[in-house]
Amino acid sequence: MSIAENLKAVREKIAAAAERSGRRAEDITLVAVTKTHGPQMINEAIELGVTDIGENRPQELRDKYADVLPVRWHQIGHLQTNKVKYVIDKVCLIHSVDSQKLMAEIDRQAAKHDLVMDILIEVNISGEETKFGVSPDELEGILQKAGNFPNIRIVGLMTIIPKSDEKQENKEYFEKMYKLYLDISAKKYDNVIMRWLSMGMSGDFEAAIEAGANMVRIGSAIFGARENYQGGNERQ
Repeated sequence: MSIAENLKAVREKIAAAAERSGRRAEDITLVAVTKTHGPQMINEAIELGVTDIGENRPQELRDKYADVLPVRWHQIGHLQTNKVKYVIDKVCLIHSVDSQKLMAEIDRQAAKHDLVMDILIEVNISGEETKFGVSPDELEGILQKAGNFPNIRIVGLMTIIPKSDEKQENKEYFEKMYKLYLDISAKKYDNVIMRWLSMGMSGDFEAAIEAGANMVRIGSAIFGARENYQGGNERQ
């Protein structure tokens, strides 16, 4: 199927899941994930109305940036402190912040560009050892640190749940994240505004929306199997 056909199908599923959760399709932000796909495919998606693009690797984002039409870029993959400089002046949102050390570096790099960077705190809701993110018990502590950094603003939470065919298990993880999101929204922290709950990918975004996600990160359902993008000389 073409990107146009895939996008149409994804948008229809987003609309249906939003309706089931008592919301509208426009209440859900679609971040099209372009890991390993080149600028030509990205530009095709943008011409079809995609407004937000997500990249996993900061160097890949940097390498593609100049060849892609104007769009809102998201850094969605794990971000090492020494790679923040590649994306700080290019992205509208960093999804995968999981430590005070990383917050401090984002703050430092953002100050160099005289900007305030919006970030999401990644939560390891499943407790799986192979997943990045803070534990739910650590979340309040890291939110309390946000006031120390004038050049960042925490605007929500993000999670990646384990791959599973158990729909009930997936639902429970998403519902736990939504409860965390609501709990944080009811409290007051400096530099913290709960606007986004980023969860759900190609295999489970409908369940994530039904549970309360308002941002989903979808790659293969739009672009198909991963390619072997070779732009630039430096790979992460």
